[in-house]
Amino acid sequence: MKKQAGFTLIELVMVIVILGILAAVALPKFVDLKTDAKQAAVAGVAGALSSASAVNYAARKVKGTVASATNTTVPITKCNDVANALQGGMPTTVIFTPATAASAVAADTSVSSCAVQDSADATITATFTAIGIL
Repeated sequence: MKKQAGFTLIELVMVIVILGILAAVALPKFVDLKTDAKQAAVAGVAGALSSASAVNYAARKVKGTVASATNTTVPITKCNDVANALQGGMPTTVIFTPATAASAVAADTSVSSCAVQDSADATITATFTAIGIL
């Protein structure tokens, strides 16, 4: 006589119940990825603005202020002037925070209080450093 092997109905139901519990516990962790992705995008733009400001400052110090084909630097006197130094421009999903956009940046000083935010959600923000130069 051949012995049958397999799972009982109770074992299969228990596995389904355990998988359901795991899914219920793990699902909320993955639901809010959109906010995390937006925060990362805004932080990435802020980092790019900081880098653009530093590169623009260094290039303008070396090349001077006379515009030419090889000198594409820009003066930075306000936080939102840094967008002009950003190659490719600002993405439409990120804007300067209204409170800091027109904040003055004195020549040869750095201001770390400039900020950008998600264009759809003002609670998602990141700061960057602007270095002023005429």
